[in-house]
Amino acid sequence: MPASTAAAPPAPSSPPDAAAFRTVLGRVPTAVGVVTAVTPEGPVGVTVGSFTSVSLDPPLVVFYCGLHSATAAALVEAGEFCVNVLSEQQEHVCAAFAGRSADRFSCCTWRPAENGAPRLDGAVAWIECRVEDSFPAGDHLAVVGRIQRLTATTGPENPLVFHRGRLTRLDHARDRHAPTQRFDWWDA
Repeated sequence: MPASTAAAPPAPSSPPDAAAFRTVLGRVPTAVGVVTAVTPEGPVGVTVGSFTSVSLDPPLVVFYCGLHSATAAALVEAGEFCVNVLSEQQEHVCAAFAGRSADRFSCCTWRPAENGAPRLDGAVAWIECRVEDSFPAGDHLAVVGRIQRLTATTGPENPLVFHRGRLTRLDHARDRHAPTQRFDWWDA
């Protein structure tokens, strides 16, 4: 088609306001985690609700923290971290690491993971990573981690979930069978 008859590109739309953004994206449930590391000043950690896998090969994950967060900067500077995926029974841990308390670790027990980062007792999964990259992403800092080791509980514990602006549980789905299909496209 000649360039003179091509349709003009659509005009850019205005971005959604913050309330609409939170309402719509709040319908996407996310697991709640606490990302921890060890610094020369001691252990650090922060609650995140924006943690996800990035790649299988190489094995990468990403989480996001406030762009100007001192804890985020300390996590990147540490070079290694552990994502502790919280269980439904750990709402108090979520609150402690989301706050500004100087001693966030007093809310729970922990032990060092193999990479030295705090591994919180009671979590449903632990993902130990080396910082692969970090970069500004809007008003947040994206931290990409290369997975070194990962493990999960073998019990029936469910993750703590953030949905519609609040912490919630998967109780309503427990012990119910829902017919499913294989996600063959997932491995394509």
